[in-house]
Amino acid sequence: MLGIIARFARQVRQPILATAAVVIMLPSLVVPSLARGPDAIADVSEQVIDAVVNISTSQNVAGRGSEQPQVPNDPKLDELFRDFFNRRGPGEQKGAPPRRVNSLGSGFIIDANGIVVTNNHVIADADEITVILNDGSRIKAELMGRDQKTDIALLRIKTDKPLKAVRFGDSDKLRLGDWVIAIGNPFSLGGSVTAGIVSARNRDINSGPYDNYIQTDAAINRGNSGGPLFNLNGEVVGVNTAIISPSGGSIGIGFAVPAKTALTVIDQLKEFGETRRGWLGVRIQLVTDEIAESLGIKPARGALVAGVDERGPARPAGIVPGDVIVRFDGKDIREMRDLPRVVADTPVGKEVPVVIIRKGKEETRTVKLGRLEDGEKQATLTKPDADPPSPPAVVKRTLGIDLANLSDELRKKFKIRDTVKGIVILNIEANSPAADKRLNAGDVIVEIAQEAVQSADDFEAKVDRLRKEKRPSALLLVARADGELRFIALSLQ
Repeated sequence: MLGIIARFARQVRQPILATAAVVIMLPSLVVPSLARGPDAIADVSEQVIDAVVNISTSQNVAGRGSEQPQVPNDPKLDELFRDFFNRRGPGEQKGAPPRRVNSLGSGFIIDANGIVVTNNHVIADADEITVILNDGSRIKAELMGRDQKTDIALLRIKTDKPLKAVRFGDSDKLRLGDWVIAIGNPFSLGGSVTAGIVSARNRDINSGPYDNYIQTDAAINRGNSGGPLFNLNGEVVGVNTAIISPSGGSIGIGFAVPAKTALTVIDQLKEFGETRRGWLGVRIQLVTDEIAESLGIKPARGALVAGVDERGPARPAGIVPGDVIVRFDGKDIREMRDLPRVVADTPVGKEVPVVIIRKGKEETRTVKLGRLEDGEKQATLTKPDADPPSPPAVVKRTLGIDLANLSDELRKKFKIRDTVKGIVILNIEANSPAADKRLNAGDVIVEIAQEAVQSADDFEAKVDRLRKEKRPSALLLVARADGELRFIALSLQ
């Protein structure tokens, strides 16, 4: 990724077309109204701006060094940016008293009884949260609940003043090129309106397991986080969250959590004060073209199961590593990242059909979903059964890999867990088929072609068999020293 994910931006204006001495004046043109932008932007902004709020937070932090950020020598700029440059100094001073740090963001009212939506990162670690209405009124807020995975938080405020609330729209109906309006609190300037279009949908920016952001070129700046993204009907279709920027300045690529994703989380936070997501208990990876070819799947699709939680719901249902999940509860899984979102949105405890491809054939398994939050709390370490005696130490070079049977000495050398079974990689030949697969000495080959590997001789025999069958590649299940599994398709040519 060329840029970095950031929570702020600045708007870049187009320069005036001019020479050193003469300003070039373009002839007057009749511009179609759509090219000028929709007139509804002003009407929508007037209708909804009172529902958009500023979020001010404060927290006590340990005393720091006296070094201050370098900013332009301008009192106005210094005042404008003071609250935003909370960079760490060279070190904490011993005995220095705690100091108060403030930060600012945006939010919006979704219920006239005082329920406010914002980003989790806006209020994270805050000791005190204040909601500032559009008329300047300041109201203390309490945290109803928050979700780090989607970066959504819910606040409650109590006031005798009548509150303006906005409603959510259907983010699934957004089309590329639709106009959208962002309103928020950039640089603590208060309610500011920017407009743009939907540039893309279902964007994955690698910020979490449920990424499916709306991308927009409406300016999203520092302080806009948590603010609403409206359609031209005045409905909230997204929650502004992040930008991509190589330098911290806006380049017209902003991201918002879709209303559909946010609503599911908000409903749970209102009811339970926490999220309750479905849990399947598998670790998955991308089905590449090479892996799909090795598994006999055409075209490449689905989510490849690389590991199964010992205590998860998938295990008793008979789902095993190497299975490819292509349909879950009647919904097609076209690519790996579809599965976490579909599972998370499925009610806990529901029995769902899961269609898998195993050794080229479709099978259906029924899984009773667990709760993700419970799964995350489970202890994952269990005492393994006693290991069988290690086979004699045999070193083989196959496919450009030096392989050895696992022994107590090799386990100790590479710090390989006792639960990991297979043969260990000692070295990888440069320019071999394995060299560009990110395999390392100390990795353990657990399976080849979905069959367990007993020894280095066994691995070599299985490779010879696959070559006789004229297979273009071999599917390896590889474990890191800590036991984490992944599949790799290795060329046999």
